[in-house]
Amino acid sequence: MNEIAARYGVRADNFAAKVAAVRPDQWSNPSPCDEWNARDVVGHIVDMHGAMLSPLGKSLSAAPTVEEDPLAAFVSARADVEALLADRAIAASEVGTPAGRLTVEQHVDQVVSADMVLHGWDLARATGQDDTIDPSEIEAMWPGLQQIPEKMRIPGALGPGIVVFGPEVKVPDDAPLQHRVLGLLGRDPQWRPSDVDTSRRH
Repeated sequence: MNEIAARYGVRADNFAAKVAAVRPDQWSNPSPCDEWNARDVVGHIVDMHGAMLSPLGKSLSAAPTVEEDPLAAFVSARADVEALLADRAIAASEVGTPAGRLTVEQHVDQVVSADMVLHGWDLARATGQDDTIDPSEIEAMWPGLQQIPEKMRIPGALGPGIVVFGPEVKVPDDAPLQHRVLGLLGRDPQWRPSDVDTSRRH
């Protein structure tokens, strides 16, 4: 297994563990993502797995929907992407993406694999789980996040419906590194579900 596939596997394991730990009554909890509840966060990750397949003319395998069984939906989508990474000819082939031409494995690594780290925090925070991000992930993200092009914070700039990063949330310079990373990623590290009027959410 190469580095990209191994990294994806670790991130997918961590995300799956968070999905599995959500209680049935928590799926409608608000999340740090505006307009998304906990179930929507998983739905986004499943959809992004599908987006890794679409440049190859493929789609997600038949599986329970996120509405029916969030964990089963994720496990199935994960298997589809891992099949791409396991096929070296497919993994090394180039595809067109909103960020330009990338190999399939680069596309997975830079998009859905990385997405699971941030959205794992969203899901954990929404459902009262341990939301500590692996320090090695935080340290790896920090240098690049300080140079995010403003274009990537503009909804739709990379294509219809594509939102990469929200507006930066200012946090103190001496805050823990995870907090500073979350702020650059458009998250308020102090956010809690109680901050949202749940009666106004769908």
